[in-house]
Amino acid sequence: MTSRDNRPTSAQSRTAWGDMDSGYGRPDNQFEFGPRDDPDLPVAMENDIYMDRDKGKNEVATTKLPTEKQGCFTRFGKGVRSLWATRQTEETKGNRELHVKTTLRELIIYLVFLIILCVVTFGMTSTTMYYYTKVMSDLFLDTTHESGGTFRTITNVEDFWKFARGPLVRGLHWETWYNNDALPPSEQGYIYYENKLLGLPRLRQLKVSSNSCVVHENFKDVIRECYDSYSSNLEDKTSVVNLDNYTAFTYKTEEELDGSSHEATIATYSGAGYVQNLGKTQNESLEVINYLFKKLWITRGTRVAFVDFTVYNANINLFCAIRLIVEFPATGGAIPSWDFRTVKLIRYVTIKDYFIMACEFIFVLFIAYYIVEEALEIKKHKLSYFKSLWNILDLTVIIIALLCIAFDIYRTVEVDNKLSELISHPDQYADFEFLSYWQTRFDNAIAIAVFFAWVKIFKYISFNKTMTQLSSTLGRCAKDLLGFAVMFFIIFLAFTQLGYLLFGTQVKDFSNFGNSFFTLFRIILGDFDFHQLEAANRYLGPIFFMLFVFFVFFVLINMFLAIINDTYSEVKGDMANQMNEFEMTDYFKRGYQKMVDKLNLKRDKIQDIHETLKHADINGDDKLDFDEWRQDLKTRGYADGEIEALFAKYDIDGDRVLDKDEQIRMQEDLNNQKAALNKEYDELEKSGNRPGTARRASSRISENDDSGDESSEMDENGSKSTRSGRGSNGVSYEEFTVLSRRVDRMEHSIGSIVSKIDAVLVKLEAMEKAKLKRRETMGKILDSITETDGSNSDEMKREQMEKLVREELERWDSETSFSPSGRGASPSSGSSARGVRARSRPGSGQHGAKKY
Repeated sequence: MTSRDNRPTSAQSRTAWGDMDSGYGRPDNQFEFGPRDDPDLPVAMENDIYMDRDKGKNEVATTKLPTEKQGCFTRFGKGVRSLWATRQTEETKGNRELHVKTTLRELIIYLVFLIILCVVTFGMTSTTMYYYTKVMSDLFLDTTHESGGTFRTITNVEDFWKFARGPLVRGLHWETWYNNDALPPSEQGYIYYENKLLGLPRLRQLKVSSNSCVVHENFKDVIRECYDSYSSNLEDKTSVVNLDNYTAFTYKTEEELDGSSHEATIATYSGAGYVQNLGKTQNESLEVINYLFKKLWITRGTRVAFVDFTVYNANINLFCAIRLIVEFPATGGAIPSWDFRTVKLIRYVTIKDYFIMACEFIFVLFIAYYIVEEALEIKKHKLSYFKSLWNILDLTVIIIALLCIAFDIYRTVEVDNKLSELISHPDQYADFEFLSYWQTRFDNAIAIAVFFAWVKIFKYISFNKTMTQLSSTLGRCAKDLLGFAVMFFIIFLAFTQLGYLLFGTQVKDFSNFGNSFFTLFRIILGDFDFHQLEAANRYLGPIFFMLFVFFVFFVLINMFLAIINDTYSEVKGDMANQMNEFEMTDYFKRGYQKMVDKLNLKRDKIQDIHETLKHADINGDDKLDFDEWRQDLKTRGYADGEIEALFAKYDIDGDRVLDKDEQIRMQEDLNNQKAALNKEYDELEKSGNRPGTARRASSRISENDDSGDESSEMDENGSKSTRSGRGSNGVSYEEFTVLSRRVDRMEHSIGSIVSKIDAVLVKLEAMEKAKLKRRETMGKILDSITETDGSNSDEMKREQMEKLVREELERWDSETSFSPSGRGASPSSGSSARGVRARSRPGSGQHGAKKY
């Protein structure tokens, strides 16, 4: 039974091909011209089939699909696993396209993470914070008291009490309007009428005990008391019983006050001390301050006084924890300092805040995602994971994020507890100092995380050689910079100590080693006060300045720049000769080209079907039977499965013949496909990434495309697009035919060239032989003349010579007329001639040499 007899009917073919489990799926996918989700692009066959003409059977060109379906859990596991696929977890070195796809996926996910991080970060701060801080600082730092001074100008104890009884009390309690009308009790307790004073303000001081330092023997009789600089070991912890119910003379430990240490200008002070709360009203606070003033609350042993209070502005939902510090050093006098911490402790109030909260949840999910990703990378690379700077940066960002998440939870709980306690006890000091301190540290940590997160973008864009210039330059000159840094800091620290020792007693910028260090850095940048150095030491000041500028600025800094410039030039020169690891633009171009190729492929298929409908009806009966259909499409390189599936789709009645109506229906589907393809080409042209004009012109499909034959299209495009019968590991039948024709033409051209070369060689061989013969003849003539020189007369010599010359001329004429033409020489004769020439040339050369 023939294969044709085994062929199913058209009605059965529409379902038979989909039910086969031979591994090549549905062949009619290549000719799916009906409505589809994506009508513009054909669905590629899962496996293509080639027809072996000699054996008459189909061969599967690609690997068969697995017959056993994978379980849901297996596929789910693979899908989940692919979420964490990175360049370090996947083998992407040998697969450039996979490397690009993985990098793009990582970059896109990371950019989303970066956007969420920035939204969360910038949602916690605003420019309003700056203005809030400025308003509070202007009120308490720049308001003048009765003597005209401000908090900034405090220089002694008397100035402190003037500030406390004037600007401090008036700033804390606003009891009248600007027209001096009294405020109702319900509206009191607000600063600037907008900022609620939480709880009561508090005064706190720390003292050192008497005789905490050693007096020299020569002054013991004169100086009876000595108070050393502050140290927690030297604190005065004595308490005095006060009958007026003031707590200012009772010492309380840091645990009792639930306080924390504070770093001021001179020293770092503990959270303990003598505390006294002020009143709710201006009169109550003024009464407390006057009482402390009369009782000499600040003594010779006092080393620091704190004024602490917190305000809250409901209009902008911000807290401002304010601490005013006045240090009383052992030298005498007073040094003021301050700390304004504007923070957002109540996070979720407005709609915007709840949007930030949603972003925070997404941020937490991203952190969990990156924790799993880094865990997978550590599991795969073990300790070598920590050799990469980018991996260390990833871990740093994750650790900072986890700490911030933990503090965010703690802060939310603690603020609720503080506010509940404040509402139940409004007459106590509201201690938000600890929360505000760690909130500022939280803001700093999240700011560092954002900085590192932005720097990490270089990890994903380092594929471009331009982007790697910075890292390559620093990496290559790291050793040189390290050696230079040692030399630089030796000289720099020497100048730092010299400046501190020379000018530390007179110039504030050199008052300690740290100030001296940063002052010299400022001199490098051009920020210096030469007159201060000259006033401090008339001779050594200018000498110090000139030596520092010469050695550090003119020598060391220029050496530093020279190292970087030379390395940068080397890196740039090397990169100019290197290829990029891969170009992202090439990847997008390749993807775009694939889309264009798919469109061209479908265009060719539609064109082939048009040609078949027009020319396959050999008998001219307006009916196209299957044999005519199959014969025409087989010549165009299509497989039997495709041919029969497409025919069965439009053979509605199953009679193995396409009548007029069925052909019209197919023609309509083809026209719809043409319109869809033209629309797709228009969209590609508008996208800006369109192909060349010639390509667009040839890619567009019009109604006139039906007229032209296949051979002309072949000549125009060079070769037709890949047929649908093509497998992933082979070429189509038509491509094979085209290539065979090209090989034949190439062999014919090469044969012609070889024949011409052989003819030239034969001519050269003949010319060489003729030359040798002429040499022999001339030798004979000379020999005959020499032999007859003494016996024959001149007349006989001339006759003999004439005879020899005539014979030679006749021989040349005969050889010229009967010599083979190079144009008609065959390759075989040419080969033999080359062999004769190769054999005769050495001998002939020797013979000629002997004759001469």
